[in-house]
Amino acid sequence: MLLVVFAMFPPAEATADPPSLLVLGDSLSAGFGTALDQGWVSLLKQRIAARGLPHEVVNASISGDTTAGGLSRLPALLAEHRPRVVIIELGANDGLRGFPPKRIAAALTELTAQAQESGAQVLLAGVRLPPNYGSAYAERFQAVYAQVAEATGAALVPRLLAGVAEDRDLMQPDGLHPTAAAQPKLLDNVWPVLLPLLAQTAQGL
Repeated sequence: MLLVVFAMFPPAEATADPPSLLVLGDSLSAGFGTALDQGWVSLLKQRIAARGLPHEVVNASISGDTTAGGLSRLPALLAEHRPRVVIIELGANDGLRGFPPKRIAAALTELTAQAQESGAQVLLAGVRLPPNYGSAYAERFQAVYAQVAEATGAALVPRLLAGVAEDRDLMQPDGLHPTAAAQPKLLDNVWPVLLPLLAQTAQGL
């Protein structure tokens, strides 16, 4: 069925610039501990090409980045790449440092608003903290992503590591980063939510 839908999209003109998809994330999207071509964002590039979608993927993820770092970098990235879709995968390092959830929510809201004001569709990719951070804080942190998505209208992947973080065989020894074998699962967690945004921004090209 998906192939039929894509076949309905008119091909982009050779002279038209392909729409950009910007990934603004931390080590989970930078592919920490894996080869450059094994990370889920690299796999996303391959899947987009295989589906015949015109989007060019720009991975602006940096290991260790926080929402504050994202806020400092996003304006220049929006100006340079003019993305039609922005995936925001930040906040984990804020949570690991124990930042107040309200502060994290405010930063994610501002990141989302800036991307939307530039004309981009936004997808938020959430994460869950390790259990040693305490259930009360972890639950407040986890709720931030749904709250921001509801307030801004952004698309939401509640847990990027769903089905991965619970499996020690799919996590690196640090217990924080997924292995290369887990990367396709991360992409599969994102894809169903991302696909409608790709389809929407491919129309009319």
